[in-house]
Amino acid sequence: MANKKPATTLNLTTEKPALMTLLAPVMIIAFLSFSLLKPDYAGELFNRMRDFITGQLSWYYISLMNFYLIFVLSLALSKYGKVRLGRDHERPEFSNFSWLSMLFGAGIGIGILFWSIAEPLTHFQNNPFMGEAAALSPEAAQIAMRLTIFHWGLHGWALYASVALILAYFAYRKDLPLTISASLYPILGDRIYGPIGKAADLLAVLGTVFGVATSLGLGAQQMNAGLSTLIGIEVNTSTQIILIIGISVIATLSALTGVNRGIRILSELNMQLTGVILALFLIFGPTLYLLSSFAGNIVDYIVNLPRLGTWVNTDSSDQWQGWWTIFYWGWWIAWSPFCGIFIARISRGRTIREFVFGVLLTPSLLTIFWITVFGNTAFHIELSGDGGIVDAVNTETTSALFTTINLMAMGKLMALITASICTLMLITYFVTSADSATLVICTLVTGGNQNPSALTRIFWGSSIGAVAAVLLFSGGLSALQTASIVTALPFSVILLLATYGLCKSLYQEQMDSDTVPAATGEAH
Repeated sequence: MANKKPATTLNLTTEKPALMTLLAPVMIIAFLSFSLLKPDYAGELFNRMRDFITGQLSWYYISLMNFYLIFVLSLALSKYGKVRLGRDHERPEFSNFSWLSMLFGAGIGIGILFWSIAEPLTHFQNNPFMGEAAALSPEAAQIAMRLTIFHWGLHGWALYASVALILAYFAYRKDLPLTISASLYPILGDRIYGPIGKAADLLAVLGTVFGVATSLGLGAQQMNAGLSTLIGIEVNTSTQIILIIGISVIATLSALTGVNRGIRILSELNMQLTGVILALFLIFGPTLYLLSSFAGNIVDYIVNLPRLGTWVNTDSSDQWQGWWTIFYWGWWIAWSPFCGIFIARISRGRTIREFVFGVLLTPSLLTIFWITVFGNTAFHIELSGDGGIVDAVNTETTSALFTTINLMAMGKLMALITASICTLMLITYFVTSADSATLVICTLVTGGNQNPSALTRIFWGSSIGAVAAVLLFSGGLSALQTASIVTALPFSVILLLATYGLCKSLYQEQMDSDTVPAATGEAH
């Protein structure tokens, strides 16, 4: 019997993605025009769409996120964990530090700076899990930290790991383009190069644009608050739009330099600044309390994770879950094509097991530590100090971080330095998220080209900033939240199909490899 060679590689010729190149920009321009010409109607429409999804489809978003946490852990611990994302002889392109820096910078970015104090201080006052605990009490503070960590923890990173793994597997092991549509090859075959495949990539583009624009809008609001603290700039939408324009220009220039230069350097700078600011909070804050809280928060989170992850609020009059958990799950899903492609782009050569635990555990632990240092510092001031942060959050959410810094016992000069570093971090995280997203979108619209033209990068870099500005103009925070929730819905269907495609291809690869020794033996 002749040898049977395992079909581990698919070599296909892609057609020029003219449809995506034209259709995606047209849809973005149409959205911008509609929102600018009819801002009130656009805001009302956004709200209605959000209310429908949070009221009728919360169970779907919650089930989806739980599925991907279980899926990615099961895959890493299975026999497929040894499969390498690339040729069997390949090794990682980037060092572990550079890799993890880019993971964290692209996957979290501005959002954690915005919410690390504002969110726990909001839950501190009211949430559905309060039970017998009194608002503004130590018990309420622990519940608030639990909920915040839940929204930023394992579920979100499991989704990123799943999407990135799917993309990296088909791109580096099967020689398909680094696009969402490529993951549908086991289902569609060559039709991934036709209208169905282009539609899948288009949904990924829209999800990326609106998901990242949400973060940029939030970042601009908080950056405005930081500059108000430092130099007295007025906090308003006009200022925030100007900030978005300015930083988008910088981000586009960074995207023009590619991953190995601008993006990598800025990501490493982000990690260094993160280390500095965490050290300052530990030194000038309640050090022992923060360290003990970190350990306690991890245990509390893990113990309560099953209950939090499966809870669906049946009270239609209570909007807490829609405004918080469903917004976060939609935000993570909307970001997943961007982060998935970017993480896949920097992860070639790693095994599935190494990849999953790197993407899932390291950023999650760093995120929990970050939220603990910032959030528990604020709680210490509220419960054991003079307070004032709750009032600041209720007055202006974006001011939470800078109010906390001013209330810490570090002196005016050090408070000014710390606030300046945080503002710089907002800028660098803003740029890192925007330039990474620009490269990802360009990769999608050009059919997997990892070195798109300068003109393409400039257009999409500008478009992300323009969408963020328009969302702020037409509805502020509410519009930003709605954009993520709504764009996540259609893409989630594509993601489920892509997951099936991965499972089918892994199984087939294993079956093919298992037949080689037997066939060889028979030949001899």
